[in-house]
Amino acid sequence: MSTPEPPREIRQRGLYYEELETGVVYRHAPGRTLTESDNVFFSALSMNPQSLHLDAAWSATQPFGKPLVNSLFTLATLVGLSVGQLTQGTTVANLGFEKVTFPAPLFHGDTLYASSTVQAKRPSASRPGEGVVTFEHTGRNQHDEVVVTAVRSALILFTPPG
Repeated sequence: MSTPEPPREIRQRGLYYEELETGVVYRHAPGRTLTESDNVFFSALSMNPQSLHLDAAWSATQPFGKPLVNSLFTLATLVGLSVGQLTQGTTVANLGFEKVTFPAPLFHGDTLYASSTVQAKRPSASRPGEGVVTFEHTGRNQHDEVVVTAVRSALILFTPPG
């Protein structure tokens, strides 16, 4: 009696350095609807007591007329939306962020949709088998308005040998 072959296995992962293409727009799905609870919880976890995020009555007297989603929560969600497609299990480390902008506000109940473009990539000079990749992340709300952009550099693994 022969032993059956184990089933083929496919593990979800991001893309290795060689698989990332400069100039390609990667659209990430699904989007994420940001709730009041999400915003209050993130603001509390990050020790940010800004009234613009937590005090609906006070925010009603301010220029936007209602609470804003915490901008660092917006940024974290933007990058998080890209992980499954681009860097899950293939990133070594975040190296830094630059050019972070919030051109329009996000409010409770808005949905954030993300896309990323690889701006540049190069092999690491000090870490063989790894490369530096520069991503430009863009977040849009459900009305297709850009609400956040960020340029991020990360250390990404090369495809393992074998």
